[in-house]
Amino acid sequence: MKIPKEGDFITIQSYKHDGNLHRTWRDTMVLKTNENSIIGVNDHTLVTESDDRRWVTREPAIVYFHKKFWFNIIAMIREEGVSYYCNLASPFVLDNEALKYIDYDLDVKVFKDGEKKLLDVEEYERHRRNMHYPKEIDHILKENVKILVDWINNEKGPFSKEYVEIWYNRYHQLKK
Repeated sequence: MKIPKEGDFITIQSYKHDGNLHRTWRDTMVLKTNENSIIGVNDHTLVTESDDRRWVTREPAIVYFHKKFWFNIIAMIREEGVSYYCNLASPFVLDNEALKYIDYDLDVKVFKDGEKKLLDVEEYERHRRNMHYPKEIDHILKENVKILVDWINNEKGPFSKEYVEIWYNRYHQLKK
């Protein structure tokens, strides 16, 4: 796969552990790529669910994917401030079709006031049993929750105000 460059549009596909397609985002604009990560933006992006329901994202969001960490981060930019939705997920892979990852159900929501909430624990436990997540995956995900919380608490990477401003401004430059 040719590495997408700044200003290119890619598709993002989220799968479940059993290999079923979970969700697809069309036309995510790439803001930056390097050997380990991709930063992009969704702005009124078409999302298709596994049951073919479709919806469009309401606000611009900076998305961050990494090849080594078991999470991805969505910084949702609203008038009242930035909030975050973090998916516990496999590191991404990129092929000719899309950026792809496995969604492991657990999510961390960070509200604009900094409050954090772990979401979908019951869904994770149900899928862990039904889809037979290996113990290694369970351990990796729990360790990555700790890394993610450290990033949040210390405003690392996508959780810094500067990060969101830099990439949101870059998006506006590219879309002209």
